[in-house]
Amino acid sequence: MWEARAVDGRGADLLAWVRQQELSRVPLRRETLRAPGDRVLVVTWWDAPYDAELPELPEPEAELVTRAVHRWRFEAVDGD
Repeated sequence: MWEARAVDGRGADLLAWVRQQELSRVPLRRETLRAPGDRVLVVTWWDAPYDAELPELPEPEAELVTRAVHRWRFEAVDGD
């Protein structure tokens, strides 16, 4: 999971930027979401072990975001 907060009023710019970013491998699924506060979230699903080396979205340019990107990794415990 990749999450960034845009500079006030630049949420649309951050969303456009993240939509243009391609990964070196294609995940099973990729979902892009937005939230109040000019936040953008990207969740990717992979058919890989938890500790596998996987491609990551880069950091946006500093003038687009208010802080460094947050990244988390999760693993499914229930369901499909």
